[in-house]
Amino acid sequence: MPERTPPGPWLRLTAVSAVAASALVVASGALGLGIAHPTLALVALPPMVALATAAYTVHPHLRTWWTAALGLMLADVASGAVVALAGGAAAHAAHVALAIAALAATAAAAGATMRATPVTAAPWRDYVTLTKPRIMSLLLLTGASGMVVGAGGAPPASLFVAAMTGLALACGGASALNHLIDRDLDRAMSRTDRRPVAAGRVAPSRALEFGLALSAASFVLLSAAVNPLTAVLALAGNLFYVVVYTRVLKRSTPQNIVIGGAAGAVPPLVGWSAATGDLTVPALALFAIVFVWTPPHFWALAILIKRDYEAAGVPMLPVVRGDAATARRILAYTLVLVPVTLTPVAAGTLGPAYAASALVLGGCFAALAWRLVRETTPRRAGVLFHFSLAYLALLYGAMAADVLL
Repeated sequence: MPERTPPGPWLRLTAVSAVAASALVVASGALGLGIAHPTLALVALPPMVALATAAYTVHPHLRTWWTAALGLMLADVASGAVVALAGGAAAHAAHVALAIAALAATAAAAGATMRATPVTAAPWRDYVTLTKPRIMSLLLLTGASGMVVGAGGAPPASLFVAAMTGLALACGGASALNHLIDRDLDRAMSRTDRRPVAAGRVAPSRALEFGLALSAASFVLLSAAVNPLTAVLALAGNLFYVVVYTRVLKRSTPQNIVIGGAAGAVPPLVGWSAATGDLTVPALALFAIVFVWTPPHFWALAILIKRDYEAAGVPMLPVVRGDAATARRILAYTLVLVPVTLTPVAAGTLGPAYAASALVLGGCFAALAWRLVRETTPRRAGVLFHFSLAYLALLYGAMAADVLL
């Protein structure tokens, strides 16, 4: 049964942005701004989809309002396509009428969202916690390095800020939705039982609103200020992490992090596409490095907190196969990772300075993995886990330095 708490500030902010975007759609059409008009129409859709999703999930009294607004906006977009393809006075008149109706419906839905009685908000620190800032910082570093490598040097400052802000919003939105979906597991684990949603400091409906608002804002910003490909990639990473990994794989298979690691490997692609507007083989090499790095990194943590995963019933590899088998798998992935890190050099994207860094860092990683196989203890797993975080940061820092210096 969905909670009947009133809409919170994040959902209200998203409602305001939906009204503003709808107004810009109408204005751009009236002013004849060419390609800006259909672009703005597409930008207006994500906030409205987020609002309709929140309405159907936790705010049933808003379902009719946001369903009508979203339906009219979709009909307006469709009628705009008809006008572009076939023309005709009647089609144009219908398009204008639908645009005005969509704006009116969006304004009315926003008004209904604003009229709800507010409830006590959680401290702002809890909302920051929902975004998992420590994880986000590593994702932003890989994204920023991907952008520098893609640009072949320092990208324009305004483009860099827009891309990294959009990526941060996407990462934060996905993390907030992860807190929401995993709240039952978090309560069962001592490492996570004080997280805001698990501990009850942030209501599930508020976490949903916050996550959807950040995700929609990310798509709007990246599509408008960077390019549509970058917006789609960030959204794809968001959905893969929330739906495929968190909702399905994490609870069903010990291979969860092997497949789910693809979500964490998306930021370098976001950075590359922000700089270049496309994806090429060198960009996929940056993706592959994070993808192969993720299992040994996460399995080391899983050995360290195996009891928590057992208590929560999560089929992480150490729980299902044991610590020794997991340590051997960590070593195998690490030995694969070292040559994968050299693929940008083979492709001519990066030079000898990066190659030397990758070999030294990879050698240290492999040595620690070998020590873990020889002495499979939580202490050794903890050392490897913490080194793996530094490893990825230093490796991607070396990429950027190789291009910039």
